[in-house]
Amino acid sequence: MIIGNSHPKRYAVYVFFDRDGIVDEYNFFFLKGLREVSDRILTIVNGEADEAGLKRLQELSDEVLVRPNEGFDITAYHLGLFHYGYEELCTFDEAIICNSTNFGPLYPFTEMFGEMNRRDLDFWGITAFHEVPFDPFGTVKYHYLPQHVQSYFQVFRQDFMKTEDFRKWWEEMPAIHSYEEAIGTHEAVFTKDMADRGYKWDVYCDPKPLEGFTWDPLRDFPRYLIEAQRCPVIKRRSFFHDYGEAFGRSGGEGTIEAFRYIRDHLDYDTDMIWKNLLRTENMADLKKRMHFNYILSSELKKSKEKPKLSTALIIHIYYDDQAPVCRKYAEHMPKGCDIFITVPTQEKLEKVRPVFADLEADHKIEFRISGNRGRDVAPFLVGCADVFMNYDLVCKIHDKKAKQIEPLSIGLSWGHECFECTLKNETFAENVIRLFEENPRLGLLTPPVPLHGPYYPTTGKGEWGENYQVTRQLADELHLKVPMSPDKEPVAPLGSIFWVRTKAFRQLFARGWKYEDFPEEPVAIDATVLHAIERLYPFCAQAEGYYSGWLMSDTWAKVQTDNWMYLNSGLEKAESERIGGWFEYRDFLERVEKS
Repeated sequence: MIIGNSHPKRYAVYVFFDRDGIVDEYNFFFLKGLREVSDRILTIVNGEADEAGLKRLQELSDEVLVRPNEGFDITAYHLGLFHYGYEELCTFDEAIICNSTNFGPLYPFTEMFGEMNRRDLDFWGITAFHEVPFDPFGTVKYHYLPQHVQSYFQVFRQDFMKTEDFRKWWEEMPAIHSYEEAIGTHEAVFTKDMADRGYKWDVYCDPKPLEGFTWDPLRDFPRYLIEAQRCPVIKRRSFFHDYGEAFGRSGGEGTIEAFRYIRDHLDYDTDMIWKNLLRTENMADLKKRMHFNYILSSELKKSKEKPKLSTALIIHIYYDDQAPVCRKYAEHMPKGCDIFITVPTQEKLEKVRPVFADLEADHKIEFRISGNRGRDVAPFLVGCADVFMNYDLVCKIHDKKAKQIEPLSIGLSWGHECFECTLKNETFAENVIRLFEENPRLGLLTPPVPLHGPYYPTTGKGEWGENYQVTRQLADELHLKVPMSPDKEPVAPLGSIFWVRTKAFRQLFARGWKYEDFPEEPVAIDATVLHAIERLYPFCAQAEGYYSGWLMSDTWAKVQTDNWMYLNSGLEKAESERIGGWFEYRDFLERVEKS
């Protein structure tokens, strides 16, 4: 059936789901695009929708149906297609089923529908999943995955909908209890079943150029589809799906390259992406997929103009012999930035103040006595609470002196790394401020986790140590509604040195901390409020709608690159001797988990 150039009558079923019941702007934008090609829209809410969001959905749809979140989107599609009766459905030239798992339209849907109107088809979609010679879900009757139209967006034409095959397919749809059943019941088999019966299908994005390169073109090559084939959507899952999948099939560049193209070349407001993802997904996943790693120059300034964001430096000094180190890096703050220095006692103040005397010509410096409680955290949250929100940005450093590990060079090197990746020099500091100016969703920058000596086990889930529960409890106390998991590492400043956009810590400072909230010395090595706050920082930023990332100077990145390669080669050698290589080891672990 060819639609031609006439104005076809279309019916669209849009299935919405959000575990918090919040409808985001990207959903409304998608519906507006869908309206351009649809005469009637039925929105089905699987689960719940907040009152304001439901009202907007009703304004953009002809009808909104709220139902229990049962049977996944396939069951909702079935309900939506027959909601007005089978006879009514067959009065439409085309019926569309789609869901909220996509961001778009990146290009007007009218462009895609105009192209597909000219093709003689019974049903079609945007993208196809290539044939997979096995069944990873264990639910597909063919025992492999045939090439198929992906069900996040499918279109059926009138002549096809009038057939007994189409009607029976949906009427005989069994109850679906899992994602795997949804794949095996409809998505992976519908295309082949109908093609075997003689029905014609196609997809808007030509799958042939990527045959042999991937099974899932939209997941693995989103930029190619968006740029070269004008694909009108990108999957939400591209931004947070397990990074091992991307790393196992590519260098991991797919999502960030697609995002940059959308941001720099298309009219789609990418802020809609962040509004949704920062509310719903774990920061560790977002950081990996979007590679929130910033390596800035310490030699060339990004701009000759003076940074516009008001900035302050907050320093805590307990070890007065470390004051010269802190003073060295404080000198690298751009001229005119205010500096606040907290010390535990008057005696310490008298030793520290002279060290900073020569900086007062270029900076307003204020000293504060904080008492010896709460390490560097309490002086930050309590001692500087009255000035923190007066600035756009704050850089926080302290006299890092790790004494619990011998030889002392190990802790000294970590402290050096933290300083070098935070305040390498004035050029670097200005580039950091400029980075915050250019990225309004950037909230927190921290040096990467240390890799040398006994610090290496802190990478991955080790960043939590024994501190997940106490951090989770504090997050609940602060009413931070962001995803946290003991299985996913916090993107946290484990050295308690970082740059932060002050708005990102609004809820943290709003608690109204007191020195009595912090333990007296000696402090336990784990599971205190100090350890919780240190790991909670990125979640505070995320709750305010900002993402966090790692920050490195160009000079330190040179060192860190070899550190990573050295560790990787050692790990690969060890695992090759045991099992046969990293990927073989990963596959082995996956088999163990499934058994």
